[in-house]
Amino acid sequence: MGQATSSTAESTGREIDLRLTSPVIVASREESMDSGNSPAASDRDYTEDLPGECLAHVFQYLGAGDRKRCSLVCKRWLFVDGQNRHRLSLDARDEIFSFLPSMFDRFDSVTKLALRCDRKSLSLSDEALVMISVRCSNLTRVKLRGCREITDLGMVEFAKNCGNLKKLSVGSCNFGAKGVNAMLENCKLLEELSVKRLRGIHEAPELVCSSSSLRSVCLKELVNGQVFEPLVANTRTLKTLKIIRCLGDWDKVLKTIGEGDSSLSEIHLERLQVSDFGLSAVSKCSKVETLHIVKTPECSNYGLIDVAERCKLLRKLHIDGWRTNRIGDEGLMAVAKHCLNLQELVLIGVNATHMSLAAIASNCQKLERLALCGSGTIGDTEIACIAKKCGALRKFCIKGCPVSDLGIEALAVGCPNLVKLKVKKCKVVTGEIGEWLRERRRTLVVCMDGDGSEATVAPDGEVETVMGEPRVGQAGGAAEVGSGNGGGSRLAMIRSKFGFLGGRNLITCTFRRWSHNDNGTSYT
Repeated sequence: MGQATSSTAESTGREIDLRLTSPVIVASREESMDSGNSPAASDRDYTEDLPGECLAHVFQYLGAGDRKRCSLVCKRWLFVDGQNRHRLSLDARDEIFSFLPSMFDRFDSVTKLALRCDRKSLSLSDEALVMISVRCSNLTRVKLRGCREITDLGMVEFAKNCGNLKKLSVGSCNFGAKGVNAMLENCKLLEELSVKRLRGIHEAPELVCSSSSLRSVCLKELVNGQVFEPLVANTRTLKTLKIIRCLGDWDKVLKTIGEGDSSLSEIHLERLQVSDFGLSAVSKCSKVETLHIVKTPECSNYGLIDVAERCKLLRKLHIDGWRTNRIGDEGLMAVAKHCLNLQELVLIGVNATHMSLAAIASNCQKLERLALCGSGTIGDTEIACIAKKCGALRKFCIKGCPVSDLGIEALAVGCPNLVKLKVKKCKVVTGEIGEWLRERRRTLVVCMDGDGSEATVAPDGEVETVMGEPRVGQAGGAAEVGSGNGGGSRLAMIRSKFGFLGGRNLITCTFRRWSHNDNGTSYT
């Protein structure tokens, strides 16, 4: 009796569990019993009972190739995929023009569109662009790359049909200021504009007008980028301005920005002809919180002092001195004195000494992220000072500095909130000190040259080791494999079992990820 009851209970439990977890299988069994295992029942497509919204949600977890293959299974899957495909990237060669109507009949819900054409091919023309804008009336993001056949006239018509556009990115195109102005006038919701190598503005006398909605402007590799002066100087809503590798003198543009009522909170100046006059103009933008001064050889301590004295809200400062020795202790002392809210500091090719670093460590009590790279004056004394005084420091990068094991040892007891340390290309630092530091501070992630693993901090505070495949080096295309220095037995065992990871570029990979994780900004 007891055994029969147990058997019945187990059977009932299995049936209940089966109904909860796999209704399709239960239905299949019931139908097969009723129909006597008829072929029609076994051929039934149970996905027909699945709502289109659920099927579309499943498609979102598939890769591009798998999703394309799924769309060929049946007409319903083809329709569901097309109606729920919001992002589309096309090879914008002129040969696809005849296929555009049928293509956008299927993908009529696209909101993010990218059109890319290589240099050797003829790109889509104005007619194709206008056709796309008519059929995709809900576009919010558009990216144009290498579309050299698109002119100002095409951009004017395109702008009239894209009232919902919020982000526009153009590169290597031939239209000019007239096309850009049409987008600014007609797209009242446009918030982000990125322009790179726009050839149509080289000789154009027309200026780019201001906007009532733009929040971010990025100008890259422009020959006559000064035509954007009215836009960047008179747009009151503008919060982020990035000017990168653009020719010409930019002091005048920055002066115009400083004299206006600017709302800029983030400014990137990279490889520009900018002097201390330009930095003095930037200092008048009192709301600036993030400033990147990257490879601008005419900038010196005088310009940085003006910025430090007036931009009291500065939280993130990146300086690449390009080893010109024009920015050093004097400018950094001003930063330490006036920028008390500083949370992130990156110094590349800046020969800072113990005097300025000690002042920053003492005064900037909110400093959480610090990178010191390519400086011949930063040694063990400076690292020991940082370890002693930077109590809030959480992430610390040292690259290409004359630091030894003695300086790294100081971090074993200093910087109590430190969670991640990276030491790269410091020739005197050995692998043993990294292993020793891991043993002393088990919750600290330590990444050094030659490491075979990259540790991550688990939620419970323990260190987990994540292994990966060797990376291909940037130079020569060969895989870079780190060489061990005969560390402890634990590290030797990991290396023998899994091998090593190649070295990564510290600034372009690591510190960019830090900035993204913390505040959504990145170092470029």
